[in-house]
Amino acid sequence: MTTTRRKFLGMGAALLASRQALAADGPPDAKNKSRLILLGTGGGPTPKPDRAAPSQVIVVNGDAYVIDCGNGVARQMVLAGVPVSSLRNVFITHQHSDHNADYGNLIWLSWATTLATKVGTYGPPPLKEMTRLFLEMNDYDIRTRMADEGRPPLKNLIDAHEISGDGPVMQDKNVKVTAALVEHPLVKPAFAYRFDCPDRSIVISGDTRPSENLIRLAKGADVLVHEVMYLPAIEQLIAREANATTLRAHLIASHTSTEDVGRIATEAGVKTLVLSHLVPGGPPIIPDQVWYDAVRPHFQGQLVVGRDLMVL
Repeated sequence: MTTTRRKFLGMGAALLASRQALAADGPPDAKNKSRLILLGTGGGPTPKPDRAAPSQVIVVNGDAYVIDCGNGVARQMVLAGVPVSSLRNVFITHQHSDHNADYGNLIWLSWATTLATKVGTYGPPPLKEMTRLFLEMNDYDIRTRMADEGRPPLKNLIDAHEISGDGPVMQDKNVKVTAALVEHPLVKPAFAYRFDCPDRSIVISGDTRPSENLIRLAKGADVLVHEVMYLPAIEQLIAREANATTLRAHLIASHTSTEDVGRIATEAGVKTLVLSHLVPGGPPIIPDQVWYDAVRPHFQGQLVVGRDLMVL
């Protein structure tokens, strides 16, 4: 019985390891092919029962490029089978807590696991000051782990870059990344990012109201991941909030409705539109078909209602 149990556990561990390796590197014929994983698809800073906070990861040749770091992003990467040690770059679209709450934590927890490769981080100011303060806040733990576990200094593994306008952000052997300013009052600057991978182009909108600059960035893209707001459910959402009047004004001024998302994707000529950062993300929980039906009349390409850990 003990031998059989050990054999079973061993088989399970091997299967898990093979799944993690496959998630990181892909099958043998997948070299240079990109994988987009929606780590979190809920919109807004409050924790949701059925959607994690906003984040995506693009994996090319086993290297991971994370866009936005909502609460719990490191665990979402593990659940997606993407080793945190594969983290190479982090991109923050704007400085709202649902997009940056785990910016430092993602790198710190990756370092506390097996990360030993420098991570480039990109985003609006004050990204460098945020990085410095995060390292200062966690200095005790960092120094302890360096002494106890022989880890390299964490500060040497973070290369923070602040961006403030349109244009190229970075390029390596896997991707070319371009930023475009979008409109998300009162947060400035706010960015969308385009990733030109060996096999396709992927655009992440970040948070924005309808933006001509985003349409230009997304022209002819294979995939557009765009935030979306379902107006009929907004009234139910704000009815529970003490600051309902202010919140409603912010949502209408700063986000994009289902109808406008479809029109934007059509005007940009993208092949696939992925709905994410869903507002409201629940409660009330809105069925996927409702999101789909609200956008479909305005976009005739491939339409996907995003769910956490979805692979595209």
